[in-house]
Amino acid sequence: MAEKDEQADAQTGGKSGGGVVGLVILAMGSLVAAFATVYLLTPTAESATIAACPTDLAEPIPASPLVEKDRAYVEMDEFLVTIGSEPASRYLKLTVSIVTSNSEVNFVKQSQPVLTDAFVNYLRSVELSDFENPAFYAEMRAQLARRAELVLGGSVTDGVLITEFLLR
Repeated sequence: MAEKDEQADAQTGGKSGGGVVGLVILAMGSLVAAFATVYLLTPTAESATIAACPTDLAEPIPASPLVEKDRAYVEMDEFLVTIGSEPASRYLKLTVSIVTSNSEVNFVKQSQPVLTDAFVNYLRSVELSDFENPAFYAEMRAQLARRAELVLGGSVTDGVLITEFLLR
């Protein structure tokens, strides 16, 4: 058996692998691949300009305003809610405003105790791990808006704004 290994080594020159020639070929192949990747994938100045913003528009596209003149923002009292199942280890301090029409401001103010109850019941069901997910904040805002619609009616409210948020 040892004689066969010696004969195989004698035929291949006593080395296994490619030696210096193999390393040079590997290095040249890596350099060519790196250059081709950078050269072929780098965008031209023209394509970067087109992708960013077309400048040859005849008229600018008007943006719709986020704030409307006939809207009022009724600020609710601050919420302080414990989060999680452990007693008073973490809490959430939250202030929200209800978006409504100017004519419905008094109705929203009168409904504040029922809104507070609906919001606190939802916030107490939220787990601490939910706040670690960045997508949760949009979901929380949507859930608060849904509860405001259920309490006030869909024609009274246009959503909820979170004006203060503190998790301790």
